[in-house]
Amino acid sequence: MVDIATRVWNHKWKIDPIVRSLIDTDFYKLLMCQSIFRNKPNTQVIFSLINRSINVRLADLVDEGELREQLDHVRSLSLACGESTWMRGNTFYGKRQMFTPEFMDWFETMRLPPYHLEKRDGQYELTFEGSWPEVMLWEIPALSVLMELRGRAVLGDMGRFELQILYARGMAKLWEKIEHLRKIDNLRLADFGTRRRHSFLWQDWAVQAMTGGLGEKFVGTSNCLIAKNRDLAAIGTNAHELPMIYSALAQTDEALRQAPYDVLSDWHEEHDGNLRIILPDTYGTEGFLNNAPDWLAKWTGIRIDSGDPIQGAENAIKWWKIRGEDPTQKLVIFSDGLDVAKISELQSLFHGRVRVSFGWGTLLTNDFRGLVPNDALEPFSLVCKAISADGRPTVKLSDNPNKAMGPADETARYKRVFNVGQQSVQRIIV
Repeated sequence: MVDIATRVWNHKWKIDPIVRSLIDTDFYKLLMCQSIFRNKPNTQVIFSLINRSINVRLADLVDEGELREQLDHVRSLSLACGESTWMRGNTFYGKRQMFTPEFMDWFETMRLPPYHLEKRDGQYELTFEGSWPEVMLWEIPALSVLMELRGRAVLGDMGRFELQILYARGMAKLWEKIEHLRKIDNLRLADFGTRRRHSFLWQDWAVQAMTGGLGEKFVGTSNCLIAKNRDLAAIGTNAHELPMIYSALAQTDEALRQAPYDVLSDWHEEHDGNLRIILPDTYGTEGFLNNAPDWLAKWTGIRIDSGDPIQGAENAIKWWKIRGEDPTQKLVIFSDGLDVAKISELQSLFHGRVRVSFGWGTLLTNDFRGLVPNDALEPFSLVCKAISADGRPTVKLSDNPNKAMGPADETARYKRVFNVGQQSVQRIIV
């Protein structure tokens, strides 16, 4: 077991680079990348860092030189031989050779494209521009680097014993959560915490703790490198960037209305089984389900990632019934702002009515709340999103207006096209 406190105390990042592999990323990124490589390889996109928690002034906390050094290190990475073997030869979701030889030939020689970085009003403006299959792979490393550098800045003045006690308390806090989760019958839970983790070492420790503490109730991790190293299932399907970019490319209102379904039509051709999971909230879940083609109702399940999760699951159950499907055979994955109490509540409410699963993110891999003065390690909401595609702005409406993004005029157009009315504002936990 790694002594995390000692490694942090050494402050030698070349021993522990924040991102140490191209597969130190979420599994859905690789699945989406292959789909994009096949269907939209020449689309030109811009991704940008967005700090929703503006009270956390990253440019005042994180040294620019150190940030550039870490980002430059990420650009130097290439796929290692053992990593390529894992991707080419492993079985994912029951399928051998999930990644095609054509995609792997490209991925094995790929390097991440350049970045643009500057400071503005206490924040970093960090953008990435180029072809979609390359630029999209910056999202997770960029977030991981910024989150860990912020943590290192907070911990930088702590002594060795302070760090040892801090990590001991953090471990005890997580273990208390695990002890509570152990008591929940029929639980299925995965680690979704890569993008806003405290550090790679901490995420790796958390995954080991979940494996040892929960046994078969812990079903895997979204982090590909940890899945490979710990012989765990890699978990993930798709994300909002697909409908956001497909929609931005639409030239007419009718094409825009159809774009979220075009995404899933392309996905349908490549994947089956538990990879056929609908993510419906990009432009409002209610409208998406009401207008969805019948073949989507036959998909395996749905992921709820914004809005009221109880209402979201109830809406999905109602939709399946209307479409003649048996909800008890469908999978509902909850993945928004989860912690133990909410996991317990949702499991109690929906077990037996649907197949329930959880993707537990930031409050698994980065919960040091109350453990340092001024709560300086409190997790915050940092994202990296596509903001344009082929020169056209992207828009996200979400089921929670606090997660919406895009220019005002385009946002108004999208609300009209997708018939989005009054929405309930939800506090963003992380």
